[in-house]
Amino acid sequence: MTTETATPTVNAAKASARDAIKANVREYGLIIALIAIMIFFQIMTKGVLFYPVNLTNIVLQNSYIIVMALGMLLVIVAGHIDLSVGSVAGFIGGAAAVLMVDYGFNPFIAAVLCIALGAVIGGVQGYFVAYMKIPSFIVTLAGMLVFKGLLLWLLSGRSLGPFPVEFQMLSAGFIPDFIGPWTLVAPTLNANGGPTPGTGIVLHATTLLIGIIIVALMLFFALKSRRNRESHGYEAEPFGFFIVKNVVMAAIIMFLMYKFASYKGLPNVLIVMAILIAGFVFLTKRMTFGRRIYAMGGNIKAAALSGIMTERLTFYIFSIMGALAGLAGLIYAARLNQATPKAGLGMELDVIAAVFVGGASAMGGIGEVAGAVIGAFIMGVMNNGMGIMGINIDWQQVIKGLVLLGAVAFDLYNKKKA
Repeated sequence: MTTETATPTVNAAKASARDAIKANVREYGLIIALIAIMIFFQIMTKGVLFYPVNLTNIVLQNSYIIVMALGMLLVIVAGHIDLSVGSVAGFIGGAAAVLMVDYGFNPFIAAVLCIALGAVIGGVQGYFVAYMKIPSFIVTLAGMLVFKGLLLWLLSGRSLGPFPVEFQMLSAGFIPDFIGPWTLVAPTLNANGGPTPGTGIVLHATTLLIGIIIVALMLFFALKSRRNRESHGYEAEPFGFFIVKNVVMAAIIMFLMYKFASYKGLPNVLIVMAILIAGFVFLTKRMTFGRRIYAMGGNIKAAALSGIMTERLTFYIFSIMGALAGLAGLIYAARLNQATPKAGLGMELDVIAAVFVGGASAMGGIGEVAGAVIGAFIMGVMNNGMGIMGINIDWQQVIKGLVLLGAVAFDLYNKKKA
């Protein structure tokens, strides 16, 4: 009797665990893919990928792509496309260079003016899309050509720089260590009594503290969410699986924080990205504005009939995209420490690819901030890894194109299966 009742219970537990694994594989599939790609390139590059300086470079090299991917996510979810973001970013970087180098503007004032200019540019394009009913593909293709030409005119074919140190800190600076360095292993002293470069382990203590706080907050909100589900009668994943999943996520976060702390700490631009990502998660998950974007992308006619001002919403979306393109242009210019006539060339392709690889639907209405960010990192890690391996740029483009095609095909396959 006991054996007969125990067997169904065990089978039910196994089925529950299996269902939880399937559900979480779908939910965390992108993270699993990113980890697998990083492990692959870590092996293929003989450990170079996970060097602290290289991980920092991956963040710095992809920061402007991630910033624009946040805005592009809104555009694509709304059912549109923006091909002009690369040219707008390059033009804004050139405008900032002219203001600071030629006219001596304060870096902060120049940055604010340039981001505002980006928002105006995006708003103008949004007006043509929303109120003139011109397809976004045509409007932004025209914008791509216009601002590419305006950048050449603005710089007169020259590279303009260098920038003030304060402006360079946007992309080249790191947060200060308020606590003080933590010496894990003392460095070897040279003949002059100074530390020998490359010896010892000295960690950026503030970075480690931030990592601990992030992990603590993640675990707190995960437990809170689980208890809320249980209190409202919803089924929760098996507790053992819940523990393993969060321990793995915490280990990954602390590993990355340790790597950053082993170099110079967290880059300033990573803090800017974190604030933007948190803001866009709140916008898409909690605000009416974000829910209306998804409703419009899912069915614009139904959204209009339900009282959503689709024209105004489209105008705002393109204005946000323009402002983020402006910020990305500043980050890119600060990283190069100069504005160049070719700045922004091809950026729009990387941004759009990141959003689609991140799971956004080409039909609109589907996509998440986390997916866009992870998609950008997937493309960035691939670029960095293939570069370290010495793969020619032509084959890099082929591989990136196949990854993009595969991601969209996988998305369509899942929709048909559902």
